[in-house]
Amino acid sequence: MAYYKTVLQPDETVKFVGGLHWIVYKHAIALVVLAALTPFVFSFLPEAKGNAERIAMTVILFLAFLSFISQWFIRITTEIVVTDRRIIHKVGWIARRTQEMNVSKVETVDVDQGVAGRLLGFGAVLIRGVGGSWEPLTHVASPLRLRGAIMVG
Repeated sequence: MAYYKTVLQPDETVKFVGGLHWIVYKHAIALVVLAALTPFVFSFLPEAKGNAERIAMTVILFLAFLSFISQWFIRITTEIVVTDRRIIHKVGWIARRTQEMNVSKVETVDVDQGVAGRLLGFGAVLIRGVGGSWEPLTHVASPLRLRGAIMVG
């Protein structure tokens, strides 16, 4: 069961459920591309005989797997939820970090999207509230929808 479902008040309604964008896998994707290019690179190295190419490709693919698994776990355990009363941000499964802010205490919501973020639909969101603000939420999928759900309130 999702964390936010366990902390909802009886008459509280969910307006938006968000998470992290698939761009969090960018390092794993880059390593897979590098592994695919390994035979091409080794074709220019005639002195590299034997299993060196296979070993290099295996090591790179193993690193890509580790990168993918770590980011996948972060992605599936991150929840960003806007209700009619508050904003809930949760990261982690066993070791959990949560942040909550009443919607009535929000002053501004800043969205930062570069060119890649605009094209692919991700960005960083900074929620500023009365008396403080959160760390920027990075790699958020559909950051403008998140801002809209918070600000329309």
